[in-house]
Amino acid sequence: MSINMPIVKLANTTTFECKPDQTLLEAARVQGIALEHSCRTGRCGVCKARVLSGTTSAKKAEESLSADDHSDGFILTCCRTAASDVELDIADLGELGNIETRTLPCRIASIQRLSSNVIEIVLRTPPSSNLKYLPGQYINVIGKNGLRRSYSIANAPRSDGLLSLQIREVVDGEMSRYWFHEAKINDLLRLEGPLGTFCLRESQASQLLLLATGTGIAPIKAILEQLVASPEKNIYRRIHLYWGGRDEFDHYWVPDYPQLDLRYIPVRSRARDFLGAKGYVQDAVISDCLDLTDAVVYASGSESMIESARTKLIANGLEEKNFHFDAFVSSN
Repeated sequence: MSINMPIVKLANTTTFECKPDQTLLEAARVQGIALEHSCRTGRCGVCKARVLSGTTSAKKAEESLSADDHSDGFILTCCRTAASDVELDIADLGELGNIETRTLPCRIASIQRLSSNVIEIVLRTPPSSNLKYLPGQYINVIGKNGLRRSYSIANAPRSDGLLSLQIREVVDGEMSRYWFHEAKINDLLRLEGPLGTFCLRESQASQLLLLATGTGIAPIKAILEQLVASPEKNIYRRIHLYWGGRDEFDHYWVPDYPQLDLRYIPVRSRARDFLGAKGYVQDAVISDCLDLTDAVVYASGSESMIESARTKLIANGLEEKNFHFDAFVSSN
């Protein structure tokens, strides 16, 4: 390694070089090392890391960090570069480092309305170019004029290579206008992926808690399909799925996996006559008095849910390392 290039050392002793024009996250990626991340814009906070030694400099705003985070030595690896040799209190993600991000052509295979404001788009790639990904990851879809938006893949890998997306309509959204009013079967698009690090990890926990709001159910659905397709990965004695929405129309899908010991709890925030759980998914978990000391959590959905769930579940016994999340950063 060049003696003039800052060296970044991780908690598991992995090291890599970081050029001045690269963020820490980018530098790791080009050297085949996967670090926690999702949005890559500084807004979701997934790539948060504590600096143990050395100095870094910001290349863009770290929007999701608080003043306390800064004072405690935290940075976002998608926003900072190394200004000297740096040691970070995070580890790389092993097998994710072998997942190659590619840009592929794709066509719309089907369009189905799931609710008044959610549609399912199924994409197909060329038979010789199926996307290799882990359930829970997302892709960027690139449309006309280079417009791109991020969507989680809502299915585990299939033999036919099809990719299912669940897309919510955004009022006055440029991409929403295409999806809901212009898209046609066989339209040619491009996709970039897979992206993100939201996927099942090795764990000693005996309970799996899955939390979702809105279309955040998409990557959760993919993970459930993975557990059905690969039973050896299902080491959990019980799986709990909490899916939050405003009313019955937000619960446009019903999980049906008889192979899994799955407890499904729909949670509604605006349904007065609903006899089930009301309010927010994180509060429903707390109300159920689960033993969070023996649980691992995967949460997907709004930024507000993610932040509240992390704070409340950790306060009620969940180990911080056992909270994995994919925050949906809004765009139109």
